[in-house]
Amino acid sequence: MPPPARLIDLTRLVSRLGRGPLTGVDRVELAYLDALLAGHVPVFGLVRTALGFVLLDRAGADCVAQRAAGTAAMGHADWLGRWTRRRQPARARAEADLRRLALARCAGPLLGRMLRRRLPADTSYLNLGHANLAARRLAAIKAAGLRIAVLVHDVIPLDYPQFTRPGISQVFARKMAAVAAHADLVIHTTEDARNRTARHFARMGRVPPGVVAPLGVPQPKPDAALIPPGLDMTQPYFVTVGTIEPRKNHVLLLDVWDRLPQPKPKLYIIGARGWANEAVFTRLDGAPPAVQELRNLPDGAVAALLQGARALLFPSLAEGYGLPPIEAMALGVPVLCAPLTVYHETMGDYPVYLDPSDSYPWLETIIRLGRTEGKRGARAGGMAIPTWADHFNRVLSLI
Repeated sequence: MPPPARLIDLTRLVSRLGRGPLTGVDRVELAYLDALLAGHVPVFGLVRTALGFVLLDRAGADCVAQRAAGTAAMGHADWLGRWTRRRQPARARAEADLRRLALARCAGPLLGRMLRRRLPADTSYLNLGHANLAARRLAAIKAAGLRIAVLVHDVIPLDYPQFTRPGISQVFARKMAAVAAHADLVIHTTEDARNRTARHFARMGRVPPGVVAPLGVPQPKPDAALIPPGLDMTQPYFVTVGTIEPRKNHVLLLDVWDRLPQPKPKLYIIGARGWANEAVFTRLDGAPPAVQELRNLPDGAVAALLQGARALLFPSLAEGYGLPPIEAMALGVPVLCAPLTVYHETMGDYPVYLDPSDSYPWLETIIRLGRTEGKRGARAGGMAIPTWADHFNRVLSLI
């Protein structure tokens, strides 16, 4: 039996409106929102703003989906938005829209009372973006009679604190402790993620019931018309996709490109600059030969560049799911990546697995691929591309 209603937390998605292309976590939240809006169960949205919580009905949640998809523009900021988000104009406009759309609003301490008054009993609460995972908030949601389902994307801040900003691992640990204490269901994207997360939950005193459901990977839709002018697509090139942060290991690729013989193939680094990576930023600012950094590309341009590449290079040192390699597999593009457990699970023998601490095998393989087109898609090994339909068939029956 489906629940009488579903409440989806849209705090993360709203925080990203007007700030360029959506990140992987944002896309997951939007995919869930679209799926819920397409169903028959009543849908509500919850957003934490600078002034407390906003509750949206189906129409309000649909407006958020339209703005996230770029099919509707945000309105003007009101005076409250200009006052509370002085340095965040996009967030000010988004939160002004929420106030205009709100079914109800409340200060933080009154969250439970608002939910009890406005939602049917036994409503399910879905948290897909890791926002609002504070013990007091989840306790208030549980006390209001809601069942809590949380998608834990990964536990990288706990397994690899050296790859996160200072203090993030401690904050994340508190979030996971709150999930361990209050969640009725935890959604995991892979068996590897489930095993890693369960170990931390056990240490925290409770392992909530869980389900493994791989994230959907829509077939990429290349659009060459969106590629920035001036990029040479006629010569061999490689791409890497992802935020330029330490765990993505861009330093290995820069070292390889320093050693490649002439003529060097092009390396397109697609992604925004992250944190704690000043040495890499300095090298990129020095315009290394045959390396070009590309930011804020639309999805169609990224897919077109990926489709024409000799390979996707992904020497990441840690991943929870990692969409770009699976998207490359969907396009039949060769993938060179580190031998992470998650990739053996999601892609089998499709990639070429290379040691991310040793640049030599990367150098040799890139030289070979740069000289020959290679046979694409021949090593897929029968791995299926995960779909959102499969994901929701597995998850929504449980919440």
